[in-house]
Amino acid sequence: MSKASKIQVLALTRYGRLAASSRYRLIQFLPALSTAAIEVAVKPLFDNWYVRSLVDGQRPSKWRVIAAYLRRVMTLLGPQKPDILWIERELLPWMPWTLERLLLGRRIPTILDLDDSIYHRYDLHPSGFVRKFLGHRVDRAMAAATVVTCGNPTIAARARESGARRIVELPTVIDLTRYPPEPAERPPNEFFTIGWIGSPQNSPYLDALRQPLTQLAAESRIRILVVGGRPDVLKGLPVEVRPWSEETEVAALCEMDIGIMPLPDLPFERGKCGLKLLQYMAAWKPAIASPVGINAQIIDVGIGGFVANGPDEWLSAFRRLRDDPELRRSMGQSGRRHVERAYSLEHASERLIKLIRGLVPPHA
Repeated sequence: MSKASKIQVLALTRYGRLAASSRYRLIQFLPALSTAAIEVAVKPLFDNWYVRSLVDGQRPSKWRVIAAYLRRVMTLLGPQKPDILWIERELLPWMPWTLERLLLGRRIPTILDLDDSIYHRYDLHPSGFVRKFLGHRVDRAMAAATVVTCGNPTIAARARESGARRIVELPTVIDLTRYPPEPAERPPNEFFTIGWIGSPQNSPYLDALRQPLTQLAAESRIRILVVGGRPDVLKGLPVEVRPWSEETEVAALCEMDIGIMPLPDLPFERGKCGLKLLQYMAAWKPAIASPVGINAQIIDVGIGGFVANGPDEWLSAFRRLRDDPELRRSMGQSGRRHVERAYSLEHASERLIKLIRGLVPPHA
């Protein structure tokens, strides 16, 4: 068998490695792609300085943002001639689609990857000006792409409505080599630990659980471990907030008894890919989530955890898992097996390699 020809890919990510979206949707695939002779050059729009500004609650410097946009334009106009363009979300957020269309003038295959319903930032924007002039920019990008890879069925449905030529559902996946191969042994603990992992921007979702968590705290000794949230989240409750770190996130997940993902049932939230649920389950933990978007499908209701609507259902789920360690153990095992079968980096890498190689004709 002849050796596979090398493919050069230019990956235009939204962020650098510090951002979960760029890390999980593109960057974590690089080692597997490299072994398949697919060389990827990653060029973020906003590097780690931007993510650190958001985490610190600061407004990113407008001059650095302008410079980032100019660098992206120069990258696209530069001399490099990749075999494939791999775009995460958008080339130039908040810019007219016609500008992107001009920059993509070279006829090379393009993969557009979407893991959030970012089109709703434009078509549901409160400004009529934004809705009129930018409301369909993401739809046009999907229609122009060679392939649109979608993190869940909600996004795939929008891609079909937009006239995308080819749609591939590629869920967000987990590198299981970073997680314990067996449930981590935990010493006896007088606290029932409820965990959440995410970004400061998303931690206000936890406010919807104040009532059931307050009731649970009145009944028993609990600890709410928030990884990556705002310092003042759920103020007044027994919360421990820790900064997120790629080096320590798995250890933090292993400290939890259960993981949670509350979400409002709104258009943007229906497009989320349930990453934190997959992280809990990869760490052998049961999960409770709002039945929004893909959440129920990931949890597979009653197998890897529960879905809960409203304070009463959340409180009931908390109590069941608090009072039944064996149920937590069995649900944790079922959830982990589900991730191994359907959401592992190893299996997704094989699909992605096949997809990329199929876009470039073999050399004569």
